[in-house]
Amino acid sequence: MKAVILAGGLGTRLSEETSVLPKPLVEIGSEPILWHIMKIFARHGVKDFIICCGYKGHLIKKYFQDFRVRGASVTFDLGTSAVTYLDPPEEDWRVTLVDTGLETMTGGRLRRIRHLLGNEPFFMTYGDGVGNIDITALMEFHQGHGKSATVTAVQPTGRFGAMYLEEDDPVVRTFNEKPNGDGTWISGGFFVLNPSIFPLLDGDETIWERGPMVQLTRQSELVAYRHYGFWHPMDTLRDKVVLNEMWSNQQAQWKVW
Repeated sequence: MKAVILAGGLGTRLSEETSVLPKPLVEIGSEPILWHIMKIFARHGVKDFIICCGYKGHLIKKYFQDFRVRGASVTFDLGTSAVTYLDPPEEDWRVTLVDTGLETMTGGRLRRIRHLLGNEPFFMTYGDGVGNIDITALMEFHQGHGKSATVTAVQPTGRFGAMYLEEDDPVVRTFNEKPNGDGTWISGGFFVLNPSIFPLLDGDETIWERGPMVQLTRQSELVAYRHYGFWHPMDTLRDKVVLNEMWSNQQAQWKVW
């Protein structure tokens, strides 16, 4: 099975980093968040990736071009231009990088790589969120309901401390620094999609999260896989700090490999 990763956005809410890097290359620990996402999939045997590039996509291509040589012992024969690696590869991934345009929207990026996907279901996610998603269970769930699309639904932790007050009583009785969400489910960005979704993608301007997802909902063709475990996006500098603290403190719940 293939996993499509949308990695072409501008990442404007993380401009402290994305002025020089595409957001998927912003690091958690010593590796970009893109690597962490791919490790989650690879843990479940999904190792064939199609990465939809856009903003600063050449840097993502450069990352994979240098991927093998960075941690390997290697011999360069300057006379023949031969390169010999002395160590086995760290990963056995197949990675296809496609320039899907600078201004192309999420649905448009999917449409541009249609010819690479064949007629089988495929995974799709974004290059800026991690979680301990059970990819195997997600696919089994998708195959079990027979609909066109499955979205992983998550309940994110609240970003601010919550005070619980009784009416007409000014005394704070309970304070929770990191309360759970308000019970609302949101898209966690890990999808399984059938090729039947492609007629809903009209062109580069198509935003997957608007027209196509709304149409699938109206047709009762979008089903939610509820994920009760860890999930966290990297939307802002604060998110980057939180994820890096988890990683350095060995509390990275998305590290399933």
